Amino acid sequence: MSAPDTAGPVRGARRTHRPLPGRLWVAAVCAALFAALVITVLAANGKRPLPGDRALHAWALAHRPDAVVAAARMLTDSGTGVWPYLLAALAGILAGRCPRGRAASAVAALAILLLGQGLRQALMLAMARPRPPHADWATHASGFSMPSGHSTTSALVAGLVCWAAAHGARRMLRWCVWGLALLWAAGIGLTRIYLGVHWPSDVIAGWLLAAAYLAATAAVTGWVPVGRQRGAPPAAD
Repeated sequence: MSAPDTAGPVRGARRTHRPLPGRLWVAAVCAALFAALVITVLAANGKRPLPGDRALHAWALAHRPDAVVAAARMLTDSGTGVWPYLLAALAGILAGRCPRGRAASAVAALAILLLGQGLRQALMLAMARPRPPHADWATHASGFSMPSGHSTTSALVAGLVCWAAAHGARRMLRWCVWGLALLWAAGIGLTRIYLGVHWPSDVIAGWLLAAAYLAATAAVTGWVPVGRQRGAPPAAD
């Protein structure tokens, strides 16, 4: 009879990443909050703005110096068009551990972003919430109001950037990237309120939708670096 194997796992062997219950809880809580907010808005006559929506919208209209509006437009423009997709692809490239892995990670990151965009578009069309009055807008906008497209998109990209930093950066750089990514996404959401094209509840809905979607994706996929070379140790802190 052979002796039992007590050597433990072989260094560099492929691990099986199972969904973490904590991620599922985050997804469930964010999805529940998103659903509660949507139900509250849809229950309002004509999908009217909520009391907090009106107060923050009125404050934004009363505090619009030209320089701040110009800066807000510049920031909000970084949350749409080609920029989010370039950032998502870059996050995927940085998360990979070999040339083939970098390409696969970039494709995976873009797929996650595109699927999230499709979900957001479907929900936006289903809710068909009107935007604030056009006379209050300080920038161009199109489509329905809830959830905010810029807020959802930037939050999705920020999540992908944080994922890449978690798997490829040293501790100090990791925290810096996380902070900048989250501040960028939060800033874009706030500019949508400040520029008068979204109600605050639209922005909150976008953040909750992105958080629920990213947490569910992380739970299902494990979000591990693609193409890590066999035997290669993780980045040192």
